[in-house]
Amino acid sequence: MGYTKDDELAINTIRLLAVDATFTANSGHPGAPMGLAPAAHVMFNKFMSFNPSNPHWLNRDRFVLSNGHGCMLQYALLHLFGYKVSIDDLKAFRQVDSITPGHPEILDTPGIEVTTGPLGQGFASAVGLAIAQSHTAAVFNKPGFDLINNHTYTFFGDGCAMEGIASEAASLAGHLQLGNLIMIYDDNHISIDGDTICAFTEDVLKRFEAYGWHTQWVKEGDTDLESIEKAIQAAKDVTDKPSVIKLTTTIGFGSLLQGTGGVHGNALKEDDCKQVKKKFGFNPDESFVVPQKVYDQYHKHADEGAAKEAEWNKLFEKYTDEHKDLGSELKRRLTGELAEGWQKKLPTYKPGDKDVASRKLSEAVLEAIHEVVPELLSGSADLTGSNNTRWKNAVDFQPDTLKSGGKSIGDRAGRYVRYGVREHAMAGVMNGLSAYGTVIPSGGTFLNFVSYAAGSVRLSSLSHHRVIYVATHDSIGLGEDGPTHQPIETLAHFRALPNMMVWRPADGNETSAAYYVALTSKSTPSIFALTRQNLPQLENSTIENAIKGGYVSVEAENADITLVSTGSEVCICIEAIKVLKEKNLTARVVSIPCFEVFDAQSKDYRLKCLPDGIPSMSVEAMSTLGWERYSHEQFGLNRFGASGPYKDVYKKFEFTPDGIAKRAVQTVDFYKGVKPRSPINRAFQQLI
Repeated sequence: MGYTKDDELAINTIRLLAVDATFTANSGHPGAPMGLAPAAHVMFNKFMSFNPSNPHWLNRDRFVLSNGHGCMLQYALLHLFGYKVSIDDLKAFRQVDSITPGHPEILDTPGIEVTTGPLGQGFASAVGLAIAQSHTAAVFNKPGFDLINNHTYTFFGDGCAMEGIASEAASLAGHLQLGNLIMIYDDNHISIDGDTICAFTEDVLKRFEAYGWHTQWVKEGDTDLESIEKAIQAAKDVTDKPSVIKLTTTIGFGSLLQGTGGVHGNALKEDDCKQVKKKFGFNPDESFVVPQKVYDQYHKHADEGAAKEAEWNKLFEKYTDEHKDLGSELKRRLTGELAEGWQKKLPTYKPGDKDVASRKLSEAVLEAIHEVVPELLSGSADLTGSNNTRWKNAVDFQPDTLKSGGKSIGDRAGRYVRYGVREHAMAGVMNGLSAYGTVIPSGGTFLNFVSYAAGSVRLSSLSHHRVIYVATHDSIGLGEDGPTHQPIETLAHFRALPNMMVWRPADGNETSAAYYVALTSKSTPSIFALTRQNLPQLENSTIENAIKGGYVSVEAENADITLVSTGSEVCICIEAIKVLKEKNLTARVVSIPCFEVFDAQSKDYRLKCLPDGIPSMSVEAMSTLGWERYSHEQFGLNRFGASGPYKDVYKKFEFTPDGIAKRAVQTVDFYKGVKPRSPINRAFQQLI
């Protein structure tokens, strides 16, 4: 092993870059970087394979900083190893439009693998990265071609350990025996409230041991580089379990406030900056100093990484010669493009075809396309039979060692993930799966329980991950399970998310359209809100119409009102046309299965759907919030639902042809003599 003064110099350089950047910004968290610098030095310089000249090399080792508030640690490392993060970028830490924001962002900084910030998110995403590696290796590695063998390394702190999502993800990782996952737990006993004695006194290693992890403890994390190295090597040697290393460190090591909450989330004072620099052998009057020896040491390792990639590229070239189909398939996946002609497999329907619940229509899509979209990894949070997310011949992603009745329950090449009752971790894991670059994840739960996963779903949007959330039991139409399961506010919440496509299809063609747009949108996640109850196949519904996000479902000349709706209420609106006709009123119906996609259409197209001069009324059996963008009046459900057979629940709240017609008459009467401007016509567009 043999560590020298040069290693100490590198470690102290990392610490002081964090001190200077947070001091200059007068913002940030210097404590964790100062405590974790020794472990980071050993991990990056001794173990990790990466090429700063190509941050996207497939077989690089991944690093995730789950305690993302300590991001100056990562930015310092990226700079020192030669990624495109300059010293000026470090000086611009936490400033507007810099590439060194206050928490790691995958879209901002080269070398960042996943966006972290809310504690525990990075932990779950790291599990996703490890699953993706394991699955991709099982699909593509062949004898003599160990193409995919990278590890995922993660730092996490007490805050991550306290968050429920980390517990969910750790439990799943232990079950899946992810031997390619190595996590270092920064045991510094400090959170925002101060010493963790006030709220967090459990034995973390015993918890992880119970999850099925390999556990170790390095007691002198500030100085014992040899023990850190031995522990990481031992973790790499364990291939049938994920590994966690409890690393006891001193937060803010070297500071006058070391070991206290005062150095957690505040920049050091000027006198402290000077004394710590002097203590570490640096000029106290200089800032952002990097000795050439440090650059030389780290650039040497970066050059070794570039050489490893060059060697890997030669191996891949040979692989594509011997395994042409697999080589072409892997190359295609890395572009993010789907196989040519895949969309021809999407099911289509015509009026008069059998009534089918949209959750079953979703299953029909998966059954039809899974062979032509082999990168699709489906799954469910213990609701497979309800979400209909598993095609008939699907194989579960499982360790080969797990058996039931003497038979293996799956293998690493399997494409169906049993997430268990872990909605939040499922969503966080899918972000990691997407970030890996070789798979497209899809996972199911009830729409109401997507709210359990909201933190991770938000990061899907923020990070531009191509993730699909199959959210069934989408309304009061689920019936007997009642208000606890019936979503009311959920769609309004997720429709408000920037860069999120929320689809609520009304029939089979709209469901196929939802899949088409979701799978072809490389940088936007999707939520599919799907029914339990059967829906008819509608007139004028086609994939071509629905991929515009909205279209005229029933047109009528000289109409008195436009009924605009989604999902299971569209067919009720169409039935309401007959009731209104008996009242000498003419109605037209517009279906808007996806607000985000509809809003991206031209204004002329949207005005054809929702023209000037005619009042519009929205109909959706949930919160009316947000519908004012498309309607003058809103009929919805701004209270919780009720338990009972779904048809009776719909009657109770008057989501019936008569109930819709009654409110349509009131709307027409209110706007009599007025030619209202379309809600589409506004002073300026909200889209940025």
